[in-house]
Amino acid sequence: MEQLISLLKSMKIRIDGLMERLAITGKAEQIAGLEEEAAVDDFWNNSDAAQKVMQEIARLKAEVERWQSLSSRINDALELAQLGDDSLLNDLTTETNSLSELVQRMELQALLSGPYDNENAIFSIHAGAGGTEAQDWALMLERMYMRWAEQNGYKVEVIERSDGEEAGIKSVMMSIKGEYAYGYLQSEQGVHRLVRLSPFDAANRRHTSFAKAELWPDIQGDIDIEISEKDLKVDTYRAGGAGGQNVQKNDTAVRITHIPTGIVVQCQNERSQKQNRERATQILKARLFEMERQKQEAQLASLKGENVDAGWGNQIRSYVLHPYQMVKDHRTDYETGNTGAVLDGRLNEFMDAYLRYQVERGQAEKV
Repeated sequence: MEQLISLLKSMKIRIDGLMERLAITGKAEQIAGLEEEAAVDDFWNNSDAAQKVMQEIARLKAEVERWQSLSSRINDALELAQLGDDSLLNDLTTETNSLSELVQRMELQALLSGPYDNENAIFSIHAGAGGTEAQDWALMLERMYMRWAEQNGYKVEVIERSDGEEAGIKSVMMSIKGEYAYGYLQSEQGVHRLVRLSPFDAANRRHTSFAKAELWPDIQGDIDIEISEKDLKVDTYRAGGAGGQNVQKNDTAVRITHIPTGIVVQCQNERSQKQNRERATQILKARLFEMERQKQEAQLASLKGENVDAGWGNQIRSYVLHPYQMVKDHRTDYETGNTGAVLDGRLNEFMDAYLRYQVERGQAEKV
């Protein structure tokens, strides 16, 4: 029992410290203030502003309740353990193990302190050179991330998808909604490399394929970016897949090209051309915003003497299915031989390793 008490006391100290650093008490007071604001008679006169306030209340409540609930569970378990009743040992051991896993997860989540880490994400996958082989790899990645989202309670909506000629996909853009979607998916942006015996090669030879993942925070109306109409080329086309009910009879899908940067955004999942254009414009703003943010980071990094290169050839992770089984992240050196589980969406270990790597890297830069 003494070992359990020691573990629970350690967890209490860690969680109390994190709650203080994250200003959980202050956020609870902020909720009370916003709820008072929402109770005013004319609160809903400006529906857009009111919606933002209600969304902020919901977001803050979810965060505060999550931390307060964990703190209460630790305190309750500690009180029971300190009673010294050996009949409770098995139940307390189970609860302590569960709490230990949850504390580790919450500690990692606390590392996601960037200004947009808690936002929804826009995530895209593009097949690299190599035709059908690369397009099939892009399809495998699409399934992997959809399975990850499903396993972790995220909602996925396909914004635009371009099928391959024979198999797979040329590209897909998805909206991934849920807490810290952008924060966790930051570990995934970059080039992914696959090595396998090709199912499309009659000689069954080994092939290497590449696909690139891109990410933007889906902050929608909060992005203050002005876009001139003269800088846009807007095309419309019919949305849908290979036939049947999925094919629209009207040109509802929208493709927007931002002429100064060459960025192309497509949207085909909304019901009307107007809705698709509005959503495509939101995504364009998010991409322009992220481009500017990365440019500023690159300028700061160059001042520090760091070589920043986000080129296509820099694979962040390799998935080797032949001649051995291995998935390895080249930034963190985290690896696993369970390739089937990874391709079925088990990515949290890679994301956690990346978060720790970022923290260690930040600490090293301060030295």
